[in-house]
Amino acid sequence: MRRSRGFRSRTRSKLKRSIRPNRPNPITKKIQTFDENDIVHIIIDSSIHRGQPHPRFHGKTGKVAKKRGSAYIVEINDGNKAKKLIIRPEHLKIQE
Repeated sequence: MRRSRGFRSRTRSKLKRSIRPNRPNPITKKIQTFDENDIVHIIIDSSIHRGQPHPRFHGKTGKVAKKRGSAYIVEINDGNKAKKLIIRPEHLKIQE
């Protein structure tokens, strides 16, 4: 037997949601908009699988580069390397 090493492996605690959230998936998360050069936090909503970044980027902060369809291209620094991620707005939160 070989163990599965899928996209969401070893994320049981990282992607865990609270037991009784107030509203599971508010529509305002899906229709929120961001401008270029906005600073955003990547907070993965585990109940929505579309447009999810890899769990290694959960909790990271980046800058919105541009919009692509209904998703956004977010630039982050992963160590010393700059990376571009395509993320839907349900998994992004504006920095206050």
